[in-house]
Amino acid sequence: MTSFALHLLRHGAPTEPGRMMGHTDCEPTSEGIAACVDQVLDLGIEHLIASDLRRASRAADAISDKLSLKATIDPRWRELDFGEWDGLPAAGIEEVALGRFWSDPDANPPPGGERWSALVRRTGAAIGELAPVPTLVVTHGGALRAALHLLCGFDQRQLWAFDLPYAALLSLRVWPGAQPSAQVAGLYP
Repeated sequence: MTSFALHLLRHGAPTEPGRMMGHTDCEPTSEGIAACVDQVLDLGIEHLIASDLRRASRAADAISDKLSLKATIDPRWRELDFGEWDGLPAAGIEEVALGRFWSDPDANPPPGGERWSALVRRTGAAIGELAPVPTLVVTHGGALRAALHLLCGFDQRQLWAFDLPYAALLSLRVWPGAQPSAQVAGLYP
């Protein structure tokens, strides 16, 4: 089976960094958008997808303009829903509850929020529908980690070993199929 390049780009810096942004829809900075565009100009992508949240979709719009590609919006690439914590700074969340969440986000989801397994399922559904062509997805840190878990088999502890700053580009070589798999081809901060 033929493999294809899948590039996952974390959105650029938001106007309100340092918060549990989840489904909170905020604007990216112009510098954050420019950083995203700079990461992807030479990738040779044929398909462009973005989360529907503005911090990702605005970067996809700018990339679309530069590369003359139409962006497809797919809400399955959204960040984890942090429920009652959404939009709060981490320092504003009870430390023990936040620690339990980071240790096991499936068993300890944010109050009123989404379980890790739900994020993995929706990200997996989106991956399963990708055409086997060079693709760029502008998304969020949680969805990037979910893709690494699904495609490369990284466990929860290993996923947090990846530093994924704003505008980080994760390039994968994907082998599609009933159980798609991938190799990490590069991580560019």
